[in-house]
Amino acid sequence: MTAAADAGLPGGHELIATALEVARAAAALVRDRARGEVSVASIKSSDTDVVTEVDRAAEELIRGLLGRLRPGDAVHGEEGEDLAGSTGVRWVLDPIDGTVNFLYGIPQYAVSVAAQVLVPGAPEAGTVAGVVIDVAAGTEYAAFVRPDGEISATRDGRSLRVRGPAPLSQRLVATGFSYDAGVRELQAQALVRLLPRVRDIRRFGSCALDLCHVAEGRFDGYVEEGVNLWDHAAAALVARGAGARVEVTRGAGGGEAVVCAPEHGFDELRQAVAEAGYLAT
Repeated sequence: MTAAADAGLPGGHELIATALEVARAAAALVRDRARGEVSVASIKSSDTDVVTEVDRAAEELIRGLLGRLRPGDAVHGEEGEDLAGSTGVRWVLDPIDGTVNFLYGIPQYAVSVAAQVLVPGAPEAGTVAGVVIDVAAGTEYAAFVRPDGEISATRDGRSLRVRGPAPLSQRLVATGFSYDAGVRELQAQALVRLLPRVRDIRRFGSCALDLCHVAEGRFDGYVEEGVNLWDHAAAALVARGAGARVEVTRGAGGGEAVVCAPEHGFDELRQAVAEAGYLAT
């Protein structure tokens, strides 16, 4: 039995169907709007941190569906105000992870929906179900915590597994860059130090998809500072269910950072990215 079940809260196996339903609806909206003209609706933390009307429309759609399917649940989304709840369940939403890619027509962006439960007495909410949909490709990554506490992680219904062991010098690592220019400079310096130690580094622009690519063995690891809960809540569960370890820590620039790698190689990669200067000391 999981802690959520012991507390009388719904488990991941009960919430995954709702997560899939709302994520699919949002992905269909984003896919349809991508055929038309996409423009910036506003900026957030910097001139490069943008929001489109499609981001807002997709999140409004998800919130509306959740209000009908799961009334009383809390909602924490990137584009809207937090909604308090009374059920012990909180939904964490990113209507488009990879908005800049979406704006430029680069087919690397995703809808991310996670369900968390707050167990009485626990310090923080835990993700029990998550869905990431690669909108352009139509690929669905899903994960949920089973009643026995194990995590089921799938891509289009088929089980996922991380890539097998490899020397650090043969690992392909994904990363991303902050919207803050000062942090980007630190990240660039760290990248220069890490690059000679690994096979290569990739930057695709979606934290959620990068984590899912670790889960399916396309990448051997991932590190990025400047992410938020909605970027990784669902995808981290997918990665963990496929055999990866995910650590949320503090980056060298003071922001939230995520490090992910297969469990068998996590410690070595984490040490390498720390030595390169990605993480706070």
